[in-house]
Amino acid sequence: MKCALLASALLVGVPVMAQQTPQAQPLTLERVYASPSLGGPRPRVLKLAPDGRLATLLKSRPSDKDRFDLWAVDTATGQSRMLVDSEKLSSGAALSEAERMNRERRRIADVKGITDYAWAPDAKRLLVPVDGDLWVAALDGNVSRLTQTPETETDAKLSPKGGFASFVRDGHLFVQSLAGGAAREVAGEATPKVSWGVAEFIAQEELDRFDGHWWAPDDSRIAVARVDESPVKQVTRAAIGADGTRLFTQAYPAAGTANADVSLWLVNPDGSGNTKVDLGPSADIYVARVAWAVDGKTLYVQRLTRDQQRLDILAADPATGASRVLASETAKTWVNIHDNFRPLKDGSILWASERDGYRHLYRFTSGTAQQLTSGRWVMDELVGVDEKRGRLWFTGFADSTLEKQVYALDFRKAGAKPQRLTAPGGWHEAVMDDAGQRLIVTSSTPSQPAQVWLGDGAGKRLAWIEENRLDANHPYALYLASHVVPQFGTLTAADGQAMDWRLLKPAGPGPFPVLMQVYGGPHAHNVHKRFTAPIEQYLVAKGWAVFQLDNRGSNNRGMAFEAPIFRAMGGVEVQDQVQALQWIKAQPWADKVAVNGWSYGGYMVLKLLEAAPGGFAAGIAGAPVTRWELYDTAYTERYLGNPVTEPAVYAKSGALGDASKIKDPLLLIHGMADDNVVFENSTALMTALQRVKTPFDLMVYPGATHATPGLEVHTWITRLKFLGRTVAPTGY
Repeated sequence: MKCALLASALLVGVPVMAQQTPQAQPLTLERVYASPSLGGPRPRVLKLAPDGRLATLLKSRPSDKDRFDLWAVDTATGQSRMLVDSEKLSSGAALSEAERMNRERRRIADVKGITDYAWAPDAKRLLVPVDGDLWVAALDGNVSRLTQTPETETDAKLSPKGGFASFVRDGHLFVQSLAGGAAREVAGEATPKVSWGVAEFIAQEELDRFDGHWWAPDDSRIAVARVDESPVKQVTRAAIGADGTRLFTQAYPAAGTANADVSLWLVNPDGSGNTKVDLGPSADIYVARVAWAVDGKTLYVQRLTRDQQRLDILAADPATGASRVLASETAKTWVNIHDNFRPLKDGSILWASERDGYRHLYRFTSGTAQQLTSGRWVMDELVGVDEKRGRLWFTGFADSTLEKQVYALDFRKAGAKPQRLTAPGGWHEAVMDDAGQRLIVTSSTPSQPAQVWLGDGAGKRLAWIEENRLDANHPYALYLASHVVPQFGTLTAADGQAMDWRLLKPAGPGPFPVLMQVYGGPHAHNVHKRFTAPIEQYLVAKGWAVFQLDNRGSNNRGMAFEAPIFRAMGGVEVQDQVQALQWIKAQPWADKVAVNGWSYGGYMVLKLLEAAPGGFAAGIAGAPVTRWELYDTAYTERYLGNPVTEPAVYAKSGALGDASKIKDPLLLIHGMADDNVVFENSTALMTALQRVKTPFDLMVYPGATHATPGLEVHTWITRLKFLGRTVAPTGY
């Protein structure tokens, strides 16, 4: 379905080129990862004040692209100022293990300074965590310390009425009055295996739930997760570093083993009134999401079965904990969880469902469901609601799978169609205030790095938050003359579905060596119309053509596109990438082809080398999964089932059984302290290859976790030297 562009929408995202570009310079690998970022400022954690007067954001420093401070933008004048300087509050203390792991889960392991913050409901102050302590920032820039302890305070929140701050310290939940006084422990036990108020490992890593406690709208009650890791298998993980090896005993729920026992409790802010929520007869479930009704009289809990084929929405009584099932989602494969759940003042609920094969918005009222959007496209995220006017905003792919757009919909009008508010040809993310009056939109195109702007509900730009103008002063200006805009196209999969591809290549007829960048895993969407990563521009400048395909199993295209990997990972997605390889080799501009991937992409590299011996000139597998039994429950069992009952599925999907088929040059890379795809995955592959006398190249990083922050230049030097020996001597 094509949606009409509102006349008032601005063509935000069209590149703003400089009148005079400085003399072009060659892009170096070191410059790609140096400060300031070549993409220009990219704010994080964008929010609007409850009264709409300020937009706030975390902004990196030109001298250090990884250090973030808190900034505020006046929505009336567009003037910006630093609100909290992270360096002034920083103690320089090392991160606790809990905080370090939390950042790994959030994929912000390289971020320094301020990583998050929360507005007070009165819009007069903000809660800001820095280096394990909590601070309260006023709008005039004055900052006062809320906590000062040797322990780390995590998961900090402000209560909806603004009377309290809550946080977790050493697995115990504390509440502190903002009027003064000491923090009070309201939930906790004297055991190292039980924690209160935090999300467990699986919830953070695989369910995208980072909250572990939720305040009622009137500050009267707190819903608190109790996590007991006693049932979880304890594993000893070796973190091999440059200055020695540390052993960590970690509760890791590997596929087929027990998860943590997660229960939900209700407690008053003073610690009284402790009541358990009835989550049903089975304890072997996932608490996927928790939310309060607008009037605070109902607690909603999304309960996901262990096999992830049924999701129930429970309505619980805050006083007694008694619950009932309001609605259920079922699937023959798996149910995708999401954040599109919005209780309204009239008692109805906005909800997204894939019951027709595509994620669409529904409105549930008194047990009936009204579908609000429809078509062979996917809505992505509910951004905001103006309940008084009956209008909502969401992001989605109604126009193209290559473009994420912001849409508005009058949800109370029968047959109303979404209206696109953002410009075609780009990728747009959005957040909104609670009243549904103002939008903050982040827009990017293949020729324009991310710009952030404030708009009204009709999509009209009111002010720039970060214009990121590509003028002579932009960090990318020196390299703009050689910028290559990607080409896009589609390949037809074996089942007839269209697969998007993206290609960057040097000017001229070629032939060029080709680097296939592959991820291929579920819940990935890598081919889109956004500003390309500077590393890809560097590769093109060195003579490489860079190609990427979104194979079946990727998301945002409907369940028929996602579902073929069910009980068959390493199957159709590998076939699709082999098909892309064959297509590339038939192109006149293509020479030898290498393949590079990380994490699931590293796994795909191994499966591709096994599936098409002699097809690739070389493969680079970074932090690959090789045995799915080593990976966690929620992710692995969602797609492959239980290894105890379905061992053949795991054997076929793994990368070790056919390791002897790898004949092409292979570079294996892994961090030696990786707690996500543990290092044992690579040592198992090394052993398998050594047993069949297959040589391979190896680079390991002492002390490095899955993200390997700060090592990007070295990893690419390693890759390019390997490719120079095996594919083409392009240098670096």
